[in-house]
Amino acid sequence: MMSPLPSFARADATSSNLKLPPLDPGIKLPLAASVVLSVLSGPSKGETHTLTKPRVILGRTGADIVLNDGEISRNHCLLEVRDTFINMKDLESTNGTFYDEERVRAAVLRDGTEFRIGMSTIRVNFLPK
Repeated sequence: MMSPLPSFARADATSSNLKLPPLDPGIKLPLAASVVLSVLSGPSKGETHTLTKPRVILGRTGADIVLNDGEISRNHCLLEVRDTFINMKDLESTNGTFYDEERVRAAVLRDGTEFRIGMSTIRVNFLPK
């Protein structure tokens, strides 16, 4: 017997049909800094993304921040900014999310932290405004 594919694996999967918990008041962008993601390696090397909202999904297609990396799932991981750090959660990606070269389900990211999804290494920076 075959079971249906989970929503993140179907062609019509988008970030809007993910089962995310509601935003809580602790999830917010810092007032004194910009949160910038810099792609250090992989197909999107050299790209930077300044977060404009405190909760974003990184992925290959239909995500808030799209990276051109075939090893990244459509909705790969969730980042939630909490003023001075980011909670990162893997969204059951096929190839995993790595922090300190360990596959993780979740991690806390601070200024200067690097993590890897697919072939892409990404650094988080909190830059003064």
